[in-house]
Amino acid sequence: MQYMNEFLTIALVHLVAVASPGPDFAVVVRNSVAYGRRIAMYTSIGIGLAILLHVAYSLVGLSVVIATTPWLFTTFSYAAAAYLLYLAFGALRSGPVKQDQAVDAEKKTSHISAKRAVWMGFLTNGLNPKATLFFLSLFTAIISIDTPFTVKLGYGIYLAIATGLWFCFLSYLLSTSKVAELIGKKGYWLDRAMGVLLVGLAAKLVLG
Repeated sequence: MQYMNEFLTIALVHLVAVASPGPDFAVVVRNSVAYGRRIAMYTSIGIGLAILLHVAYSLVGLSVVIATTPWLFTTFSYAAAAYLLYLAFGALRSGPVKQDQAVDAEKKTSHISAKRAVWMGFLTNGLNPKATLFFLSLFTAIISIDTPFTVKLGYGIYLAIATGLWFCFLSYLLSTSKVAELIGKKGYWLDRAMGVLLVGLAAKLVLG
């Protein structure tokens, strides 16, 4: 109970951050529309696993080094931007499905492997320098320096699980029958919209 207030603050800040549209959101929406629920779920798991990466280097102080070393932070930013542009290129090329190419939701998952989906989510979040800054502020401004390592690790595990569950919920929501019916044959427009969002996010990373 000693660290309950600290935990509740972290949980609230994380909820606001994870619910805000960003690269993770765009990739999960894009994969849900393009490949279906299963692949979107795997993408969400990859995002959750990437949180553990941020937690790991934050616990050993590397987030401070990354954020205060201009060339290193710039390298992260350009790598993230390049990857987002790569994802955006695929999304922007999306077009209407021809009648003879129509497939059901189950078959859509064959277009991409589960392993690739996990890596897609992991790289999208893991390369995001904004996430680095988020965890830097979390572990310096909110979490006390006197908080035991094991408690900090517990916070990190919670953040990873909560992030994964949030995006899994988003994946489920997007693939429910009513939403799928709403998107229908015009789903490629949403795919393209996510592509535009990814381009904008990439530009924001590079231009600051």
